[in-house]
Amino acid sequence: MQELFSGLQIWQSTVYSFALIFIAMIMGLILYALLFRLLDKAARFGLPMVDTRLTDRWVSPARVILPLLMAMIVAPYLLFHPEITRLLRHIFALSFIASGTWLLINTSFGVQEVILSKYDIIAEDNLKARTVHTQIHVLVRIFIVVIVILAIALALMTFPRIRQIGFSILASAGIIGIIAGIAAQRSIANFLAGIQIAFSQPIRIDDVVILEGEWGVIEKITLTYVVVRLWDLRRLVVPIIYFLEKPFQNWTHTGSNLLGTVLLHADYMLPVQELREELHRVLSGSALWNGKAWALHVTEAKEQTLELRAMVSADNAGNLWELRCYVREKLTEFVKLHHPGCLPRLRAEVSRHPEDERVPEDS
Repeated sequence: MQELFSGLQIWQSTVYSFALIFIAMIMGLILYALLFRLLDKAARFGLPMVDTRLTDRWVSPARVILPLLMAMIVAPYLLFHPEITRLLRHIFALSFIASGTWLLINTSFGVQEVILSKYDIIAEDNLKARTVHTQIHVLVRIFIVVIVILAIALALMTFPRIRQIGFSILASAGIIGIIAGIAAQRSIANFLAGIQIAFSQPIRIDDVVILEGEWGVIEKITLTYVVVRLWDLRRLVVPIIYFLEKPFQNWTHTGSNLLGTVLLHADYMLPVQELREELHRVLSGSALWNGKAWALHVTEAKEQTLELRAMVSADNAGNLWELRCYVREKLTEFVKLHHPGCLPRLRAEVSRHPEDERVPEDS
């Protein structure tokens, strides 16, 4: 009889505990629904601190974290066996750490999206936008790495045995730490280089650069590497520390406007002023020219030809490339049509020997 009563009491305690957990989770879901209804109404009223791009990223993790929070609150009142209760509380704690990490990561991406939406990187004068995009991208990744490391540390600290083992390893394995530090030196250097680039900014997203003899655009900056989109749509992946250790060309470091040159070679007889006027006419009729700079100079007088350098300006690297090709084509066409005798040519003077000029004697 006593065993039956004891079994019935255990059964009642189990049912009570499961019911308490179920009710707590239902309360968490109700709290979730009320919270997001308030956030939706606040967004409709246009409150500056509430943005739908941010609240949308909170939906999934909040749907998990709020029921877990309510379950952790009622955990001390559960009537399971002490070992089962301890196990459940441990599972709740690990789940709460994981969902909290999920919430923080989603929040960082949401804040990134909100901030970057105010800076249009497609605009013509996008120096400020590229600066902000680069800083936010790198800082968000640093924040995520730190959050994940802290979450793992907190999760490990919930295991008493692992925590004690960790303390003993830290206390007794100094040589292992030195070896690991030497092995990870390159990775740490790249990580620190990523932080330095986020603030000093020798490169930014959408910068036009020339490195390793290749022309390209900075497409992606991470903590350890940079992706450069080359002119033929290949991707050049470079360790981020490269941009602190080796020289490279950055065409848009101080602005997106660019100057380019077109070299022509022509005969000395070419009327330079006419070609200069033709250059201005060609540029005036092209939408690629931004109207800020142009010039035509004779930069060198060689043995056979003149070297003429036409300078043009454009808003970005793509327009500059097209404009240079267009100007080169039009100026060459102008010389061929209007001054064909001024195309590069080789002059030679033939002189006769004095003996060849003597009149032959009659035989």
